[in-house]
Amino acid sequence: MKAIQFEKPWSVACVETEKPVPGPGQALIRVKAAGICGSDIGAFRGTNGLVSYPRIIGHELAGIVEAVPEDNPRGFRVGDRVIVDPYLYCGHCYPCSIGRTNCCTDLHVLGVHVDGGMAEYFCHPADMLVKIPDGMDWIPAAMAEPLTISLHGVHRGGLKAGEYCAIYGAGPIGLLAGMVAEAYGAHAILIDLVQERLDFAKSCGVEYVVNSAKENPEIVVRDITGGDMAQLVMECTGANECIRRSLDLVSNAGRITFTGWPKKETSLPTDVFTRKEIDIRGARTSAGEFEESVNLICSGKINVQKLLTKTISLEEAPETIIDIEKHPGSYMKVVAVMP
Repeated sequence: MKAIQFEKPWSVACVETEKPVPGPGQALIRVKAAGICGSDIGAFRGTNGLVSYPRIIGHELAGIVEAVPEDNPRGFRVGDRVIVDPYLYCGHCYPCSIGRTNCCTDLHVLGVHVDGGMAEYFCHPADMLVKIPDGMDWIPAAMAEPLTISLHGVHRGGLKAGEYCAIYGAGPIGLLAGMVAEAYGAHAILIDLVQERLDFAKSCGVEYVVNSAKENPEIVVRDITGGDMAQLVMECTGANECIRRSLDLVSNAGRITFTGWPKKETSLPTDVFTRKEIDIRGARTSAGEFEESVNLICSGKINVQKLLTKTISLEEAPETIIDIEKHPGSYMKVVAVMP
């Protein structure tokens, strides 16, 4: 079969490899759509220290069940249409025991620690598949995974209808977080340096946008909120400066969720934690949000396809990855579609 592999940093190719054979408890999936993620670009550059090489990438996956054990606990059958939950957890450590499987002490992510599924076929534990409706198109199905990341950040922040949610970063995760906030009755304030992305966010229904290259976000957020500041701030860039400024935007008794992964340590004024009595929460990947993501997409509450830059064939993925690395501002989401 064909698969997209990073032999080493800066080396990507569509390679021929053996079609996988499912092991105990696994299903064989014929992949129909696979999204390219920003983390894949980091792996291509060699800047993600968690990635080992050579590595088949791909964790935003949807496809058809070709084989599955008859006694699988979720009752999947051959021909079922599914999304792959890409976060493999041990099931017995403390985080797993309390349902926070995304915090597993031995977490393995597809395309990072183990081979992913940007390939014609892929094997995955049958109990880590999510069934999708027959009418759901393959492209939004593959885009359900990044929506779960945004959902997880919103849930970790405990966002309520009527609250203000300031979000740093108008990339796919930040933009989807803004769309989720609006869908759930909150007021999103999306902050970015690139006006084109902010204009796009407005077209997606985000209520407020702030160009931090031209405006002071603290002043603008204070004005929007009538002086209260944002009850939730979501940091979706991983930029140290944005992490620090999150504390300026959060209200007294507010919450901050850190979804972006910084490359180096950030110095924070801990006295602000106490003075404002804020809750600071990490938000890593997702846990149990796939069904919610599918429901939001299928109900039309979140139109993930607005983020779609283009679709490609599997064979076109290497040149597309190279171009995304060179021109990241020209892309939002790209999905490889298989026949």
